[in-house]
Amino acid sequence: MEKLEARIRNHDREIEKMCNFHYQGFVDSITELLKVRGEAQKLKNQVTDTNRKLQNEGKELIIAMEELKQCRLQQRNISATVDKLMLCLPVLEMYSKLREQMKSKRHYPALKTLEHLEHTYLPQVSHYRFCKIMVDNIPKLREEIKEVSMSDLKDFLESIRKHSDKIGETAMKQAQQQRNLDNIVSQHPRIGGGKKSKKEVCAGSDLEVKNTSPMSEQDSGILDVEDEEEDEEVPGAQDLVDFSPVHRCLHIYSVLGARETFENYYRKQRRKQARLVLQPPSNMHETLDGYRKYFNQIVGFFVVEDHILHTTQGLVNRAYIDELWELALSKTIAALRTHSSYCSDPNLVLDLKNLIVLFADTLQGYGFPVNQLFDMLLEIRDQYSETLLKKWSGVFRNILDSDNYSPIPVANEEIYKKIVGQFPFQDAELEKQPFPKKFPFSEFVPKVYSQIKEFIYACLKFSEDLHLRSQQRAGGSFLLRLLLPLQDLPSSCSTEVDDMIRKSTNLLLTRTLSNCLQTVIKRRNIGLTELVQIIINTTHLEKSCRFLEEFITNITNVLPETVHTTKLYGTTTFKDARHAAEEEIYTNLNQKIDQFLQLVDYDWMAAEPGSRASDYLIDLIAFLRSTFAVFTHLPGKVAQTACMSACKHLSTSLMQLLLEVEVRQLTLGALQQFNLDVEECEQFARSGPVPGFQGDTLQLAFIDLRQLLDLFLHWDWSTYLADYGQPTCKYLRVNPTTALTLLEKMKDTSRKNNVFAQFRKNERDKQKLIDTVAKQLRSLINSHHL
Repeated sequence: MEKLEARIRNHDREIEKMCNFHYQGFVDSITELLKVRGEAQKLKNQVTDTNRKLQNEGKELIIAMEELKQCRLQQRNISATVDKLMLCLPVLEMYSKLREQMKSKRHYPALKTLEHLEHTYLPQVSHYRFCKIMVDNIPKLREEIKEVSMSDLKDFLESIRKHSDKIGETAMKQAQQQRNLDNIVSQHPRIGGGKKSKKEVCAGSDLEVKNTSPMSEQDSGILDVEDEEEDEEVPGAQDLVDFSPVHRCLHIYSVLGARETFENYYRKQRRKQARLVLQPPSNMHETLDGYRKYFNQIVGFFVVEDHILHTTQGLVNRAYIDELWELALSKTIAALRTHSSYCSDPNLVLDLKNLIVLFADTLQGYGFPVNQLFDMLLEIRDQYSETLLKKWSGVFRNILDSDNYSPIPVANEEIYKKIVGQFPFQDAELEKQPFPKKFPFSEFVPKVYSQIKEFIYACLKFSEDLHLRSQQRAGGSFLLRLLLPLQDLPSSCSTEVDDMIRKSTNLLLTRTLSNCLQTVIKRRNIGLTELVQIIINTTHLEKSCRFLEEFITNITNVLPETVHTTKLYGTTTFKDARHAAEEEIYTNLNQKIDQFLQLVDYDWMAAEPGSRASDYLIDLIAFLRSTFAVFTHLPGKVAQTACMSACKHLSTSLMQLLLEVEVRQLTLGALQQFNLDVEECEQFARSGPVPGFQGDTLQLAFIDLRQLLDLFLHWDWSTYLADYGQPTCKYLRVNPTTALTLLEKMKDTSRKNNVFAQFRKNERDKQKLIDTVAKQLRSLINSHHL
């Protein structure tokens, strides 16, 4: 420590020495420093002033620099913002475009825009919050597009359902125009494919929906063609429909990966609509418009489906179309079969036939098989024939009811030629007679003949307007059935039409006309004069059948000698009617005879006969004479048969009068009076009321009565009993039972005639004889039965 302290003291001495050595310099330095201090103060003041001045002067610069700094900062921020906005603006523009497209219902372009936005633009700016919001909204936007496009499709389907009849009507008009054109140029090859060309145009058109026409994308359904003039060309059915909603929706669902869902939905909805379209209204059969609207709806439905088939890739396929068409065919044919059966107007059935042909031809033009529809026309043809028969039944009834059943009087040549022009009648003797004269038949003959020809024309109408084009499409089977014009047909086709006409005419003759004639003949109030005229009329109609054959041959160009040609059965019909009229004459005559016989008032207990025949019989004979005088115009042996039938009926009725149970007793005087009446009848028979009988043929009608009366009046029992059963017997026609019945009546009379008769020998002998004869007759009857 001592050393240290000594060391310190040494250093202090050195420092002191040094300081002393430099003290002057130090003082000088201090002096200098004080001077410098003064100068420094001055300089400080100058610097302070300068600084103050500089500060005062630099404030504006500082502010300007500060502003410059701020501007530079803003410039950098703006530049950065512009760069970021350049990235965001396309996203916003695409989003704005998306919204605009959705607002204008351009859904397919909107979906495409959404895809570009999602996959191209949003990944570049995905860190921004608004982009995240957009990304979150993309599924919602897709679903919104999907729902809106589906809504458009639903509107389209509803519009198509409501306007399918308009579509079908237009398609059928187009088919009608094409058919008319084909008929005009049938001898030349068809130029242009008609409907085929339009279908090719449709199939070859651009399937993508154009985005440049918002209005076309908004339209869905039927375009307005109501103001179209009749003389303008009918637009194609596809031209009436805007199919863009279907294409848009299909593309949208395809992009969204839900094409199968869309296809299933579309097909399901169209199947439902098909069932609605194929359901006919309950009153469809009342008017042709009902059938037309029904057909229009079906055609409209399948025109749309056909277009969809050819303009979309797999939305519908041929199997689906064929399935719907099979359903439509079965439903349509069933509906036609049901509703046509209610139709009683042949004109409506004819119009329906034409409509079915046009309906089938229209759909066939779109490639649908329609053979079953053409086959259905055969059933419609039968229905048409039935309605014609019903109509003509009324026509014939009116003709027959309004006829006066008197020969037609002819006053001059004009009337004569008019009637001969209506009905094929030739009679040289009648032509030679001067006017006025009469035709042998009444007015219903030419009227009925004319109506039969009208019926044939009506049958022929069913074969009209069935154009060759439809037949050829349908195949050869139907081509051989119904074609027009007949003169242009192959022989086999003409034969088919000829056969149809002949069969229908046969039904008219054998069923309709025959029933009408039978009804007239069987009327209660019909008289003998009317029946006679009917026989004459049917005779002339029977002769006219060969002219009907020629008439059919002329209009069908099928010769009667052709194999399998159906023959007319008119002769049989008129023969049957004539026979029925003849039978009715016989029946009517018998009824008249019965009416006279109801006036019979025999006194069966009379002791003596009168001086002449009974009054009722004289009146009856007079009636028969006047009646048979009218029968002279009857053909064949009708008059002879009627006369013989009346005489036989009179003979039988007189025999029943003599033998009836109510006549319990019978005197010889009454029998003699009865004999006078029979003699009057025999006299009538001998007088020949109807020419043509040989010898005493007509008298044979009364032979039974004559032999019976002779047996009792001559009391020739011995001869009767001895010769009974021999061919040469005088009383061969006298039945033992009849003789016994009459004998019993006279036997009772003899017993009760006089109380004292038993005491008279003659009476007793007579009574014994009667008893003996009666006993022998009973024995004869018993032996005959054994």
